[in-house]
Amino acid sequence: MLSSAALVFSCLVLNGLVLASPVAQSSGSGSSLTVPIRKSVSITSGHNVVDTGHARAQSFRGRAAGQQTSASSTAKRQSVGVKNEAITYIAQVSVGTSKQKFNLLVDSGSSNTWVGANTTNAYVPSSSSVWTDDIVIVEYGSGYFFGYEYYDTLTLSNALVITNQSLGGASFSQGFTTMDGILGIGPIALTDGTILGSTAPVFTVPTVSDNLYTQGKISNEVVGVAFAPTTGASNEPEGALVFGAQDSSRFVGQITYVPKETDYWGINQSISYKGVEIMATSTGVIDTGTTLLYLPTDTFNSYIASTGGVFDEATGLYEITEAQYNALEDLVFNIGGTELPLTPNAQIWPRSLNGNIGGAQGKIYLNAVSTEPVNGLNFINGYVFLERYYTVFDTTNNRVGFAATSFTNATSN
Repeated sequence: MLSSAALVFSCLVLNGLVLASPVAQSSGSGSSLTVPIRKSVSITSGHNVVDTGHARAQSFRGRAAGQQTSASSTAKRQSVGVKNEAITYIAQVSVGTSKQKFNLLVDSGSSNTWVGANTTNAYVPSSSSVWTDDIVIVEYGSGYFFGYEYYDTLTLSNALVITNQSLGGASFSQGFTTMDGILGIGPIALTDGTILGSTAPVFTVPTVSDNLYTQGKISNEVVGVAFAPTTGASNEPEGALVFGAQDSSRFVGQITYVPKETDYWGINQSISYKGVEIMATSTGVIDTGTTLLYLPTDTFNSYIASTGGVFDEATGLYEITEAQYNALEDLVFNIGGTELPLTPNAQIWPRSLNGNIGGAQGKIYLNAVSTEPVNGLNFINGYVFLERYYTVFDTTNNRVGFAATSFTNATSN
């Protein structure tokens, strides 16, 4: 039985309403190359931010449980993407010989790359475009897109030009109003079944990092992610994607690596607060597309009891007083035997953005919310964690790495 997304797509095809379009150039080689990314704050409600993360968590859990439809009906093993109610990072890319520019959300929770979410900047095939006649559908926790799959030239920077990149040209999308599509940096397994018409039991689409590596543009299939806390200042630091190796200028000390768990960029970790373990070693997801920190219900309840947080109806977050903030201690993540603390300042919502979530000026809100642990997925370390630690997604060695940065102990919120 067709999903709602697939049914709508079928109707568009039958009525001749399907769109599409491309752009980029070719060049270069390299081993470690950086793509600048800019922060995007598109938030109208704290409740929407919380709900967006919950939708992602639900989709993560659905995949872990094997809840998937057949490839003949919809995206069988689907990736999880992002709605615009979040703090996210955007990479500008160009596609095709026409170098058509697109602003793509950087998402480690999905792996398909696609463009054309906005009808004002629909994907326009150029001379480098190869139409595959395959339909691509990816259903996200907070939206979906469908269209046709192409091979085209994708330019991330002058030195990072990918030829014959499998690329979705959206005919319809929902939930992506402030961006042109997704730059998927998740593992290749997340693309399995997103291409309709394939008869293979497992059909994956090579990701951007896969192709950079196989085409010799990078020496290792590694993506480093460098974020920065949100301050609300006009000159606040932007982020970077580092392909091919680690960028030692963006972190201090050593990188702690742990094995990748699950089809996502998942890890095992435990959490302690005030010297007490509040979450035993559990499996969860590291996700650039989630804004907040999602903790298992019992862990969250222990944390809230210790901090004194009180639920705030206006924002959907938990509020603490100035005195309670001053009494906060580090929330300590034990990952691979290394303690990675979230300082008190890292545990609170950026006060410069209180108005965006419906909060009051000067109030203090905690960045953590609860989620139900299901099917071995117990937590999501979102942007509020990643902005404090340089993160490495290492496909070559099937591992995830973390290192402290100049922002780890910064007071910015």
